[in-house]
Amino acid sequence: MSIRPTIRLRHLVAITMVTAAVGFAGATANAAVPAVTHAAPVQAAVVHPNVVPGAPAGFTTTWSDDFTGGSGSAIDGNWKFDTGTGVFGTGEIETMTNSTANVFQDGSSHLVLKALHSGTNPTSGWTSGRVETNAATFGAPAGGVVMMQASIQQPNLNTTNGAGYWPAFWMLGAGLRSGGTWPGVGEVDILEDINARSTLFGTLHCGVSPGGPCNESTGIGSGERACGGCQTAYHTYAVQIDRSVSPEQIRWYLDGANYFTINATQVDATTWSNAVDHPFFIILDLAMGGGFPAAFGGGPTASTVSGGQMNIDYVAVYNKAPGGGGGGTAGPIHGYGGKCVDDANSSTANGTAIQLWTCNGTGAQSWTHVGNTFQVLGKCMDVTSAGTANGTKVQLWDCNGTAAQQWTVGANNRLVNTGSGRCLDATGPSSADGTRLQIWDCSGSANQSWTLS
Repeated sequence: MSIRPTIRLRHLVAITMVTAAVGFAGATANAAVPAVTHAAPVQAAVVHPNVVPGAPAGFTTTWSDDFTGGSGSAIDGNWKFDTGTGVFGTGEIETMTNSTANVFQDGSSHLVLKALHSGTNPTSGWTSGRVETNAATFGAPAGGVVMMQASIQQPNLNTTNGAGYWPAFWMLGAGLRSGGTWPGVGEVDILEDINARSTLFGTLHCGVSPGGPCNESTGIGSGERACGGCQTAYHTYAVQIDRSVSPEQIRWYLDGANYFTINATQVDATTWSNAVDHPFFIILDLAMGGGFPAAFGGGPTASTVSGGQMNIDYVAVYNKAPGGGGGGTAGPIHGYGGKCVDDANSSTANGTAIQLWTCNGTGAQSWTHVGNTFQVLGKCMDVTSAGTANGTKVQLWDCNGTAAQQWTVGANNRLVNTGSGRCLDATGPSSADGTRLQIWDCSGSANQSWTLS
């Protein structure tokens, strides 16, 4: 994997800035936040389930991984490596590798990120692992909700032998993969801990750096929160981006309990929209050293042990459709502004107009969704009962909430139209009405891909 340091940023933490972030955890940070009555994430607490929990009421599972590979096997196709030394902008000292010594599945439905040390100098000779999802499609459409959740055991260490360890579960705005810049595209840190303190931090990074409306490079954060037993057992860490409420919110959860909330009104509308109102990709990593651990005593030290590992039981993404729908296997197809349907491997199809046909049960001809992205395989969209539509070109239209006009997901994840409609809901980009939908390789650009609510 080539190193792309311009898209591998985490917040650039200075000691004084992190100290300020800890102080932010008090009443000032949460004084204006109303009581939360929304559905809480699935609770896993201290027992890891070895399966991905079903979606909470009103939500649909849109993507998940429970790491079912064999003992010692590499990451599966949902993930790719971030590799390199000193390229992440955080001051961390390890070399991130693609070796199964540092990143592997354990044969018991866990992904393991393991930090290893060689030599006698505690501030050099470290290797570890960092992975990110290939998909960059995890977001909430206007009026909807998205929840990212993982069950994780932090490195089973303590403040004496764990100085310098920095486990994290977080996400970056998809725009970073297509020329966007940090922190404007948004970063949401779902779990960070440092120096094995049995705590966690939740943070939003946005705006400009340094300074700006989000106080970068500190960001808007929860400050340090207690996380008892998080070194010795699995706990669930989750965030919800809720665009169904006004103002919009981001809510952080530990074992299903909401411990921190940010309202959109805490920053200006443009900053919020640029940082939040779009898809993201997910990152898991186990860093060593850097500015954040340094702000809390530093490390690694001569007492820091080699072999600490971050164990991930599952990662899941759940979505709630606009209007409180969801929870089933069917949902409307929406666009984040894109005009392409991802043909994945069939790059020769670029520019081909999609037509309505009865696929006659031929899976290779029907379009399906991967995660929540509308993509792969066929050249037809199954009209099922509306066979007379065969050969009609599909166009982009705002369906105006009319279910009979929206495409849905039927058996075996096939995109079908059981109603009378011929539209794909363009939601925001109403100027797309009447534009013919074409088959393209979207090249990983979530803003160009159609998604399933």
